[in-house]
Amino acid sequence: MDTTETPTEKLKVLVVEDEDSIRDGLSDVLVFHGYLPEAVETGELGLQRALEGVFDLVLLDVMLPGLSGLEVCQRLREAKPELQILMLTAKGAEDDVVAGLRAGADDYVTKPFSVRELVARVGVLARRANGLRRIDGQFRFGPWTVDSEGLRAASSDQEIDLSTREVALLHLFSREAGRVVSRRRLLEEVWGMSNVQDLETRTVDVHIAKLRRKIDSPSGDSLIETVRGAGYRPRVLSTASGAAGAGSP
Repeated sequence: MDTTETPTEKLKVLVVEDEDSIRDGLSDVLVFHGYLPEAVETGELGLQRALEGVFDLVLLDVMLPGLSGLEVCQRLREAKPELQILMLTAKGAEDDVVAGLRAGADDYVTKPFSVRELVARVGVLARRANGLRRIDGQFRFGPWTVDSEGLRAASSDQEIDLSTREVALLHLFSREAGRVVSRRRLLEEVWGMSNVQDLETRTVDVHIAKLRRKIDSPSGDSLIETVRGAGYRPRVLSTASGAAGAGSP
């Protein structure tokens, strides 16, 4: 008996796949496991529907006629940073996997894939989205007060907008002030990915660099220190500087 967990609330899934048999099969599997799929066959249609509609997840093939899956992924990530994107890649196409993650994909599945693996991957992204929504209220990170519901952060003289993933990164760093957080842990807890031991990707580094540009003072040291070969260490700020320590209430 298949005991794979299904969502308690039906999630809307956009399937972008040019092969009829795979597209229909994905839709049938998603319906069977309690999701609400909509399927299109080209990158152009996928991008249009994803931008116009409200979807919780996009299943996006890398190899599409016309507009490629990688370009669709990049445009969606820019326009809808919180949208979950699961890339479908050819078996053994490691370059496609890395390129997809760099373009902003949350996870990937290689063809041919088992139904059980696909549903598990979709379930991980659904749980990650639910987990991000459970970061309630406000918390502190260095000089910033982060509003997790409003997706904003404020210091004594500045206010910035944040994405849900950036809030999740700051929330994890606030709990681990002074300790090294590995890229593997970030991929697992913030991106909701699994089996990342041998995955080479710069998606974490790209997101951290973007976050630093938002939260770091031009005249001060970065609030998130890079520890070469290990990960990142959130700084603990001295109270003598007049700023609260990272993670302080």
